[in-house]
Formats: sequence, C-alpha cells, structure tokens
Amino acid sequence: MRKFEKISLEQFKKDISEDETLYRNYKLPERKTKSSAGYDIFAIEDFVIKPGEIKKVPTGIKALYPEDEVLMLFVRSSMGFKYNVRMCNQVGIIDADYYNNVDNEGHIWIALQNEGEKDFVVSAGGGIGQGIFIKYFTCGDEVKEERTGWTAKPEERGK
Repeated sequence: MRKFEKISLEQFKKDISEDETLYRNYKLPERKTKSSAGYDIFAIEDFVIKPGEIKKVPTGIKALYPEDEVLMLFVRSSMGFKYNVRMCNQVGIIDADYYNNVDNEGHIWIALQNEGEKDFVVSAGGGIGQGIFIKYFTCGDEVKEERTGWTAKPEERGK
C-alpha cells in the first residue's frame, strides 16, 4: 500500500516551525483528477525565491510504499514553463527505505532554483512539485545494505 503521511510534530518543530496550528492545517499530496499520474505537493508556508536564488523547501511529508518502488519528484510543469523555476537535482529520487529513517523520519524536501527574471512567489497551499510512484527492477545477485539514516552530509540537509 502507498500513502503519504505528515512527519511527526516533533520533527516538524525541529525542521520547520513551533506553530502547532500550521502543523495541523497543511495538506498531504493529492492527485487532482483520476488520470493524473502525479501527486501534487503543496507549500506549507508562503515563500519567495528571488532570481538566481536557491531555496530548500520542507514539505512536511514522508511516504510509505513497497520496497520495489521509488517515489520520483518533479517540478510542476507550469513552474518551469512559465517561471523558469526548476528543481536543483532535476528529478528527486526517494527510495522506499528512506521512510522513517533515524535521522529525519524520511522528511522530504524540495530544492528549487529560480532561473527566471522575476521573483517566484508561492502562497501556502500552492503547488511546488509532484511525486510519481514507479516500480523498478533489480539484478538478483547483488548485495544489499540496510539504510540506517540519511546519507547526505549534515550541511546538505537544509537546517
């Protein structure tokens, strides 16, 4: 079964804000229509990205899904097409074992860069990305390690 969840209130306070009302009110990802492939991911708070600026945006979400799937994150097409805003890594790859890791509970962040000429303004509840679940295949003879935490260096983790 696949599902999106909010990170715990404790993790929210560590990563985003002490505001418990904000925690209760932000939305989980959702598909807009029955034929939508992507789950829209929404901003928790208002923010602005100035031209040339990069912003690491917390989503407040984590995702649970089968271990032979990956959650791929993409910028919403209108953001790139209309505003020249892109994800810094172009496509985010969230492995199934990232969920509930010991470092950050599997909190998903999106790093956006404004390559346009105007401020990119996002209101709380506005779409900032989309996620698509994809099944993948592996070779049968490989050695597998268990994830113990997030593998990025502390300075790459946002806060």
